[in-house]
Amino acid sequence: MLLIPAIDLKDGRCVRLRQGDMNDETVFSEDPAEMAVRWVEQGARRLHLVDLNGAIAGKPKNEAAIRAIVDAVGARVPVQLGGGIRDLDTIERYLDDGIGYVIIGTAAVKNPGFLHDACGAFPGQIIVGLDAKDGKVATDGWSKLTGHDVLDLAKKFESYGVEAVIYTDIGRDGMLTGVNIEATVRLARELRVPVFASGGLASIDDVEKLCAVEDEGVEGAILGRALYEGKLDFRLAQQRADDLNGAS
Repeated sequence: MLLIPAIDLKDGRCVRLRQGDMNDETVFSEDPAEMAVRWVEQGARRLHLVDLNGAIAGKPKNEAAIRAIVDAVGARVPVQLGGGIRDLDTIERYLDDGIGYVIIGTAAVKNPGFLHDACGAFPGQIIVGLDAKDGKVATDGWSKLTGHDVLDLAKKFESYGVEAVIYTDIGRDGMLTGVNIEATVRLARELRVPVFASGGLASIDDVEKLCAVEDEGVEGAILGRALYEGKLDFRLAQQRADDLNGAS
């Protein structure tokens, strides 16, 4: 079970939002690169970056902070990035700069042809992010709820050749109410590619529950507010996950 610390970037700082609300933020660091180093030193094997301003604007907005993070840790662990990625040139630039995986969310839903082209141009490096509430996909930084069923879209995007799917329950993200295990497993069972859980992970108990369903295709989880508020020790959480994997 791969546990992935999230670094959400807004105006060059590391923040956390509640349920995607850009007006409900908590700033956790003025130096995101320093935060990245901290997580890697605690045993993180991958990092998850989100350009929050980019997600709203539809184009990259925190490039200096992203570059600083890649310079600091990119040679040690893969870095995956989402937010405001709408064209192949942006993907190519990020990958050339050392990003390991690019996450496409809103653009995949609005322009599936773009996702298809991206998977063809950059095989093995494209992850699709599906943010959903009550089984329906949301776009534009969660500000718009579509009529698209998350499972139908996931199957479609899998056929395009995505490397993995990040499934976020936006009703739980930033709320520390626990991962939506049932919905995540339901999705993972229908796909062949790995699924990463996101949204609400709050405790070691959540980590243990996810490890119990790893065989269903849930291969990892993205950790956010629980880490930053000290409710979950990353080193201990990853060690627990590794121990459970070893036991199984």
